[in-house]
Order: sequence, then structure tokens, then C-alpha cells
Amino acid sequence: MYVDDNTLPENSKVWVYPSNRKFYPNEIEELEQKIKTFIESWNSEDENFKASYQFLYQRFIILMVDVNSFALTNEDIDTSVSFILSLQETYNVSLLDKMNVCFKQGEFVQYKELKDFKKLLKNKALTGKSIIFDNLISVKQDLNNHWEMPIEESWYNRFLR
Repeated sequence: MYVDDNTLPENSKVWVYPSNRKFYPNEIEELEQKIKTFIESWNSEDENFKASYQFLYQRFIILMVDVNSFALTNEDIDTSVSFILSLQETYNVSLLDKMNVCFKQGEFVQYKELKDFKKLLKNKALTGKSIIFDNLISVKQDLNNHWEMPIEESWYNRFLR
């Protein structure tokens, strides 16, 4: 069942899917409707299943599931990955590549391959104070508190040396 993301507990399971490009304004309404429709049907036979999403910066699709009242199965996870794969195909984007890096440059969100990110740090185009997105987070509490942070406070800080 789809619920407002604010009603999900802090330990809800979270998956962050960064897009390699911003979604175009004419895609966003349809995309959000597809995500909401997916969540409403994701596990419709179990009344305890509560899920939500956030769509942030016209680039990040974040799925969330309340694990307090429902035990996720491999089938549930496979179903969500199949959905994300279908979005990749429909919108011609990459959403599953976790080895790429997302960060803010001014007001813009950038998406770079790790090797290019390292070059930006080496060339001082980014600093330890630059904001990075940790797309490997797995719970809502981390989404709220540790998803966006300075590079120097993230696991990416190893590339500052």
C-alpha cells in the first residue's frame, strides 16, 4: 500500500536510484505516476505492506518500505529492480550504477564516473566541503541525516588524500 513517506518509521528500508541525467520537465509527472502506481501494486496482497517514494532533484528515485510490520522477501526486491529496469528502458537513463558519484556543484547536481570524480578532487574543482550524495544508504534515518554531506565527512573522503 502506498503511504506518505513522512508516516514511515526511521528504520524503513531505502533504495536510492540516481539517474545519470535530470529527468525532463515533460517526463516528471508521468514518471511520478508510474512510481506511485508501482508502489500501490508492489505487494498488494499483503495489507501490512507499506511503501512510499521520494523523487528529488529531478534525478533521484528513492523507494522506501516499512520493515516493522512487513518482512521483505527476495521476490519483493526482485520486483522493485524489474520496475527500475523498466524505467531505465522507458526513459533511456541509467539508474542502477552505484559506482558513479553524485555531488552538488553550486545549485546543480552532477553525476560522474568515479575516475572523473577523482580527477575533479585532484584538480581542486571540488573540496572536502563540497556536498556529496551517499547513494549506498539503506534506511530512512540515514536518508534524512547522512545522504547529503560534505565529502570530508563521507566515505568518499579517502579520495581527498
